[in-house]
Amino acid sequence: MRALIAAAIGAVAALALVFTLAALGSPTGSTSPKPLLTTVPEHP
Repeated sequence: MRALIAAAIGAVAALALVFTLAALGSPTGSTSPKPLLTTVPEHP
């Protein structure tokens, strides 16, 4: 019975966290216009 109560409390806490993050929305921002300058190693 304790395990069931602990699982229910954990599920409620997880759902509360998800709903809180969903209510806050995604952070504003933009991607960099400059491409990443990377090099690809040569194949042997």
